[in-house]
Amino acid sequence: MVLKEELTACSRSKRNLSQRLCEIETNMLTIVSKYQEELNLATTHKHKVADEYAQVYAEKEARGRVIDSLHQEATMWMDRFALTLNGSQEIPRLLAKAKAMMNTYSAPEEIHALLSYCQHMIDLMAHIIRNR
Repeated sequence: MVLKEELTACSRSKRNLSQRLCEIETNMLTIVSKYQEELNLATTHKHKVADEYAQVYAEKEARGRVIDSLHQEATMWMDRFALTLNGSQEIPRLLAKAKAMMNTYSAPEEIHALLSYCQHMIDLMAHIIRNR
């Protein structure tokens, strides 16, 4: 009789343990699933950040190439202007001739402004060329 009761208690205990084991397994699978989702989100975020970094780096490189190109273009034009200005007095002579004609004939204010602007640009370029 005692053994039968012990066997019954043992069977009950086995069922209880089996039920608890099933509950624990279900909880563990839920936890694993949750962490798998978080890992997937983290991986997706990592790839997104890497793609954004690559895009920003590519844009920075492109900007650098544009700046280099513009600098080369500006240098080329400054060199051409320097050759024209230093190699010949043609531009200043033409400007002086235009100013003399403007004073001889009553030219409109727009012509005065244009010639003043031309003189300003010649002076500015000469200053830039001297100081580079």
